[in-house]
Amino acid sequence: MEAQMKLETCSLGIELGSTRIKAVLIDRDHNPIAQGDFTWENQFNDGVWTYPMELVHSGVQTCFANLKADVKAKFGEELTTVGALGVSAMMHGYLPFDKDGKQLAEFRTWRNTITGEAARKLTDLFGFNIPQRWSIAHLYQAILSGEAHVKDIAYLTTLAGYIHWRLTGEKVMGIGEASGMFPIDSNTNDYDAAMLEKFDTISGMPYSLKDILPKVLVAGENAGTLTEAGARFLDPSGTLQAGIPVAPCEGDAGTGMAATNSVRVRIGNVSAGTSDFAMIVTDKPLGVHREIDMVTTPAGAPVAMVHCNNCTSDINAWVNLFSEYSALMGTPVHKGELYTKLFEVALQGDPDCGGLLSYNYFSGEGVTDLDEGRPIFARKQNASFTLANFMRTHLLSALATLKIGLDILTKAENVQIDKLYGHGGFFKTPGVGQRMLSAAVGAPVSVMETAGEGGPYGMALLAAYMIRKDVGESLADYLDNKVFLNAKTATLTASEGDIQGFSKFLETYKTALPVEKLATEVL
Repeated sequence: MEAQMKLETCSLGIELGSTRIKAVLIDRDHNPIAQGDFTWENQFNDGVWTYPMELVHSGVQTCFANLKADVKAKFGEELTTVGALGVSAMMHGYLPFDKDGKQLAEFRTWRNTITGEAARKLTDLFGFNIPQRWSIAHLYQAILSGEAHVKDIAYLTTLAGYIHWRLTGEKVMGIGEASGMFPIDSNTNDYDAAMLEKFDTISGMPYSLKDILPKVLVAGENAGTLTEAGARFLDPSGTLQAGIPVAPCEGDAGTGMAATNSVRVRIGNVSAGTSDFAMIVTDKPLGVHREIDMVTTPAGAPVAMVHCNNCTSDINAWVNLFSEYSALMGTPVHKGELYTKLFEVALQGDPDCGGLLSYNYFSGEGVTDLDEGRPIFARKQNASFTLANFMRTHLLSALATLKIGLDILTKAENVQIDKLYGHGGFFKTPGVGQRMLSAAVGAPVSVMETAGEGGPYGMALLAAYMIRKDVGESLADYLDNKVFLNAKTATLTASEGDIQGFSKFLETYKTALPVEKLATEVL
């Protein structure tokens, strides 16, 4: 291995995303040099979106084994150690454990919309929006529903917090991830004390809420070291050595901010994959909006978040159908090429999609107040039913709910956005998803060369920051001066026609929402 790629100077980020577990290894210059992954899907069991914990364990181990193989193939080295590592995962959800570490209920993911009563009551109690997917909403709903296990909870965490606990033995997490469990006070960089007290008065539980939540840490703090048991959990082969410093675990929102250098005020990023969300760092308190979540950067600054449960799942389903058709005709096409061709043809579609309409709701959607989803494609009799319009419809549909939420942020709250970065699978085909997002927000959208690396890359950067920051150096300064100073960025602005076309599409989309609502009732 070349000198600048010595393992001790590398940092490792592992992220458990909705459809892939991915590991990215970066060198001392913050360049991705190796990766591994594992593909998985959530399951809908007994009315709950979940992942079996056995699959969580085997998936993380397979991902790491694939990373090791990549390092061996590229550099002829065994991956025995790194300078620092960190774990992130899809935010929110519910993972309760008793005092002996026994899991008390199935892992309930962010995708669930089964906590409506709890979310409404907590929002009223706190005067602060509590979305359905937040951990506190899941806990309170379990209390309201009389679930027997709630009285035995000794530790409540998220998927990232759980993996971090397995690796280090530490019940801690980064502040951005913690902000998706319970509201954060950015003045103290801890859970909001007044809201904790209010919850304890209504919970009826034999414990105080703060006693069962992870300790909050900010980016740059040490969150423990890899134990022998943690090393064997991650790498059952026994090659990986214990003792590696581990950064505070983060959520996919926080790692997305780090990966796109979006941690300063009035800078935002949009992550678009299975779900999509926009994160805008704010410089002022906002009113309470059901569509807007207040979370934090990994350093603790307040962030307005528009989160949508559904983005690319419906697109993936249609691409799979086209893949089946090409195989049926005896000319199978590689999935990657199929995605590229179908995304590119969307650029030839009518700006308003020519009378076609789709709702990409595989699951419920908080922004549009739907507890369940049914994917729908519809068209007018005289619509221009072309492949280009068909694909453009699905791309705009993937962003439509996000735009509804962003309009509240920019118009009702007058939040200023100076820069907007895109990252995630939706932006993989150059210029296409970027142009559609620009049409949605009516502003330039930038995509970095490393955007495809996404969350695990951002987690690796946070691990590097922990061990390599200068005294007093902020995360924003570290990213500006040491990571992204010479970053290659492509910026694109949609045409006025694209912007007007999206607005016209969205008006039809909002007007026809009762069709989607009816579908959840009759299908």
